[in-house]
Amino acid sequence: MSLRKNLVFTAIAAISIFCGCADKTNNDKNIAVTRDVFAMDTYMELKAYGKNAGPALEKAEKRIHELENELSATSDQSDIWKINHSCGKETAVSDDTAVLIDKALEIGESTNGALDITIFPVLKEWGFTTQKYHIPEEYKLESLLENVDYRQIKLNDKTVFIPENAEIDLGALAKGYTGDEIMKIFKSHDVDSAIVSLGGNVQTLGSKPDGSDWKVAVRDPFSPEKDMCVVEISDKAVITSGNYERFFTGDDGERYWHIIDPADGYPAENGFVSVTVIGENGLNCDCLSTALFVAGLGGYKEIIKGYQGYDFIFVTDDERILYTGGIKDKFQNISSMTAEVINND
Repeated sequence: MSLRKNLVFTAIAAISIFCGCADKTNNDKNIAVTRDVFAMDTYMELKAYGKNAGPALEKAEKRIHELENELSATSDQSDIWKINHSCGKETAVSDDTAVLIDKALEIGESTNGALDITIFPVLKEWGFTTQKYHIPEEYKLESLLENVDYRQIKLNDKTVFIPENAEIDLGALAKGYTGDEIMKIFKSHDVDSAIVSLGGNVQTLGSKPDGSDWKVAVRDPFSPEKDMCVVEISDKAVITSGNYERFFTGDDGERYWHIIDPADGYPAENGFVSVTVIGENGLNCDCLSTALFVAGLGGYKEIIKGYQGYDFIFVTDDERILYTGGIKDKFQNISSMTAEVINND
């Protein structure tokens, strides 16, 4: 699957989040059961507590692979492949695919097109789906951009239409949705304390077994081997998009990253180098982290007004941290950058 945040397991918060959990005792609620999964081109770690944790993790892993098979842009058995090779004809899709496309259209509209899942052909041209990186010719980008417009997608129940020369990719949504689905499975198995890292996307169920918040570290985009800040959360997702996640250095010596601006087909360079979204819905967090990175300093304020239940951490290209007041008492800056509280109303 072509995923915009394809990280090794140690990226973003994965180092810190699984530390400091309750010690094992004879009380089942304090015994952690873990499972490592490789799917969606990334390493995942799932951790749950309680007597039903084992069966819950087993079902969660099956669900992860089910979603991967449905949503992969490269597997010829997936819904996305079928849509992209439909030659302008309607395509029947699964419930999951329909939900994600509907969400992509919603967020595309609410962010003025900053999230556009039809950017996939441009992403491919840069080599981010094949690792054959290169700087595209200007004329090629202009040609591909003629078919980039999420508004051309038509979703009717579980039937999808895209124009013949368009292609989509749900990489900006898939892991956030997967996290939500895992949480549903945990809840259905009466698990009330769990944490997962899906290639750096972190999502929690409840608090730690001892009742305290989970502590999640966010990477410093200027020194990705270090953590920038720590946030304390319960029952929330913490999802980051950054220019340090997947990139290459061109023949011109410049660095090019995988978050593409639909406005010009180039890596988004609009004032942010990292965007973190914190909220109860992992799917929304995943979508918004990409959209806000693209929208940048000039567009983020209008967007976050519509998402009052969420908190945000922005890192600017001049090395400032901006974060919303909802996490003021749960935020610790451990970097050398200045941190400033901003409003999202």
